[in-house]
Amino acid sequence: MPSVYDLLAHQVATRPDALALEDVTGARLTYRGLSAAADDIADVLKAKGIGPGDRVMIVSENCAAKVAALFATWRIGAIAVPVNARQTEAELARVNAHAEPKAVFFTTQVSPDAEKHSITAQKKIADLDASTISGAWGELTLHCPRGDSFAGDSDVAVLLYTTGTTGDPKGVMLTHDNVRFGGKTSAELRGMHHDDLIYGVLPTTHVFGLCSVVVAAIHAGAPVRPIPRFIVADVFDALRDGITLFSAVPQMHALLMAHAKALGETALGSKTLRYVSSGAAPLDPTWKREAEAFYGVAIQNGYGMTESTAGTAATRNAIGDPDTSVGPALPGIEIAIDDDVPGGEVLTRGPHVMKGYFRNPTETAKVLGEDGWLRTGDLGEIDAEGRLYIRGRAKELIIHGGFNVFPPEVEAALNDHPEVVQAAVVGRSIGGDEEVLAFVQVPHDGGPSEEDLRAFVRDRLTGYKRPARYVLATSLPAAPTGKILKHKLIETFADQLG
Repeated sequence: MPSVYDLLAHQVATRPDALALEDVTGARLTYRGLSAAADDIADVLKAKGIGPGDRVMIVSENCAAKVAALFATWRIGAIAVPVNARQTEAELARVNAHAEPKAVFFTTQVSPDAEKHSITAQKKIADLDASTISGAWGELTLHCPRGDSFAGDSDVAVLLYTTGTTGDPKGVMLTHDNVRFGGKTSAELRGMHHDDLIYGVLPTTHVFGLCSVVVAAIHAGAPVRPIPRFIVADVFDALRDGITLFSAVPQMHALLMAHAKALGETALGSKTLRYVSSGAAPLDPTWKREAEAFYGVAIQNGYGMTESTAGTAATRNAIGDPDTSVGPALPGIEIAIDDDVPGGEVLTRGPHVMKGYFRNPTETAKVLGEDGWLRTGDLGEIDAEGRLYIRGRAKELIIHGGFNVFPPEVEAALNDHPEVVQAAVVGRSIGGDEEVLAFVQVPHDGGPSEEDLRAFVRDRLTGYKRPARYVLATSLPAAPTGKILKHKLIETFADQLG
């Protein structure tokens, strides 16, 4: 059966001494070196009795050791379960209980949070085989809880637990074919080649960073620089020094532009950057123009989700193009709109669609039909040229006074304000209706008042779309990707909302 590992094997066979990875620990691995690291780690796993279908959990932040652990897992036919080390102990415990991993890696060398979780586990689990393995690629702590666990499907490459999971976790099963297709499609979309240097700050515990950055780079034979976490000053400096491709979410772009503004800079000033993409949230026209002026290259938008291996549609626009769609469907992929759902639900079908939710056939049946169409839960429309426009999440649609309010439209109006870093809009039930709540991130050294924002949107939004309440803060709750966690906004700012 074709494996994601085969992508690495191909590079070893054709370009063994070319650079594959360089990370913050100083590790520089050629394809031959990455393959050797993966094989060494795979030998350790096999010696522990781990084989096809077993889950290998990787509690991590981005580094060469994490990539080596992924390919080692795929080398022996096991299933990788990447989990961000910045999650809480309770969140990790829920994933662990559901996935039942036979081995757990911790990227302790680059992540204090991973080290903390490793130490906590060793204190709490009496019957635990714990060890440290290391090499030129870095260092990993390995835990192997003693006891049996059932084997899963050997065609599954990775099990990803969706951001913000509460209660029973929902694990997305992506097959080797899914991940290979996602990597190939992403590499071809971006025109990745051997002379590129790709900045990998998107967490590889998320499908965007895993498939569209790391697997895509290995497919193309392009070196990647995995970065443990987004630190705006570090990213700003790195992008001015040799990086050619940068994929991020809008919140990362907004913070970079705010950082530049604080330095008195209006543009990034990179001589090498050629491709910048944005995903995981809609773009608005003003923001897009500002970002293109800042980077000096076109901002390419895209659409995808964990259940669709990241990529479903993407743009290929020239700089200055006013298009704010997420582009047409990628090659080999179908998209459609179910107009029976209020607002129009986006459906997609093709080799990118997940196998299903791990150990959860009921939830799988709700979103994945026998005809292969995946119900995304997103609202959108397709224009005459086949371009997809995302209007928001079906669950986030606000019905105020009998009218549909799409949060991205309200957010776009707020983001037009020159002193707003970013905004997030949600609905809250009140008296048989829903009110529109706006959470606005402003600079640390001041920014607009609530009265300023109310006046600003008055000419931009009709009455029923205008927020009833505003919360201004210097930061908003966010996932490791930088994506705002909307489900935590009301809870986080409960005292201000009353």
